[in-house]
Amino acid sequence: MSDPHARRPPSGPRPRRAGRGLPPSLVALRYRNYRLLWAGQLVSIAGNLMQSAAVLWHVKRFYPGADQLDAAAVALGLVGLVRIGPIIVFSLVGGVVADAIDRRKMLIITQASMGTAAVVLAVLTFNGLSVIWPIYVLTAIGAAAAAFDNPARSALVPSLVPPEHMASAVSLNTTMFQLSAVAGPALGGLIIATLGLGWVYAINAVSFGAVIAAVLLMRDIPAGAGAQGGAISLHAAWEGLQFVFRAPLIRGSMLMDFFATFFASATALLPIFAENVLDVGATGYGVLQAAPAAGAFVTALIMVPMIRRIHYRGWVMLGSVFVYGAATVAFGLSRSFWLTFACLVVYGASDMVSTVIRNVIRQLATPDRLRGRMTSVNMIFFMGGPQLGELEAGLVASVWGAAASVISGGIACLVATGWVAASTPELRRYEREPEEIASHL
Repeated sequence: MSDPHARRPPSGPRPRRAGRGLPPSLVALRYRNYRLLWAGQLVSIAGNLMQSAAVLWHVKRFYPGADQLDAAAVALGLVGLVRIGPIIVFSLVGGVVADAIDRRKMLIITQASMGTAAVVLAVLTFNGLSVIWPIYVLTAIGAAAAAFDNPARSALVPSLVPPEHMASAVSLNTTMFQLSAVAGPALGGLIIATLGLGWVYAINAVSFGAVIAAVLLMRDIPAGAGAQGGAISLHAAWEGLQFVFRAPLIRGSMLMDFFATFFASATALLPIFAENVLDVGATGYGVLQAAPAAGAFVTALIMVPMIRRIHYRGWVMLGSVFVYGAATVAFGLSRSFWLTFACLVVYGASDMVSTVIRNVIRQLATPDRLRGRMTSVNMIFFMGGPQLGELEAGLVASVWGAAASVISGGIACLVATGWVAASTPELRRYEREPEEIASHL
């Protein structure tokens, strides 16, 4: 269990008058600095997910014919590979840096870097990009910046709210992400269909300014807040790895996250389903891309007030991942647009439940001095699963077809989740933290 002294945020956040009328379920929004970061991320992540959907559509445009489906599947899978490669290479370094320097300064640098990559991609697209490799290169550059950005952003949150309100902050963060994921792909599909791909990249470039502005507007946080001033070294990285793999709850939640998303990366092949199976075009593709996030967002509205009331969190988390796998199988079997949409809604809703509980586990069980490194290891699992899963889905689809790829992945997800649940009893027994129960009473 965490060092009790590490559980109190160093900055001593206090609620501001502007947020005092909020209900208990939104208690984290009473803190001005957290509100700023939350709103900034809402805009920035929406733009980033809009671009992620556009990149898949852009890659598919290089293989328009029905006789090119195998090549398209592999090309789409490679998008996942170029996204996860930099994460694997740089994420541990990013976690060490996030625990050693001012996390707010780090966010400004990383957000500006990702915005620059989006600008270059927009310029190339406006000028008639005729080869595919710049898309891969610029996607990889954005992923490398994210390897430093995500640990700093996640590790900063506990400096903005007290520990008894971390469950609220985690739920609100996940809600914000899902709201962005609803708006981003849907807006992206609409912009692709009306204005073109270049405008998606241009708008995303501007969106990164929202987090930069939020960080600059924060106040009453000492210089270097959230950073522990430790050394940037291999020993520091090794310390983070040791912590994660010696903590059964954190290790088990990360393994389950990885296997579930690796095998059940259903959305990677959506361009093929939208264009060649369901025949719904770019607008329909944007709607389907947003469907998982729509389900997750509605579920988040329920989860935010309910998270502190869920006592047997381990069983709820395990059950939600089983539903996630089953929804993936149903999606692969569907040949109806609305049935596919419904399957993806359930897919996103179940993922939302498990995501919130997993994030609560990690934040409450990790000392502040290790949060950046814990997040960096989690990035390998959280982002490595779906990105490597996209490659796996593309390769399987190139041999047996898109439907078989999705169906087999859903079944493998169910099997892997059962194995993790059986081998990690700590996950099955996980319940609410004592201080959360006290603050709820």
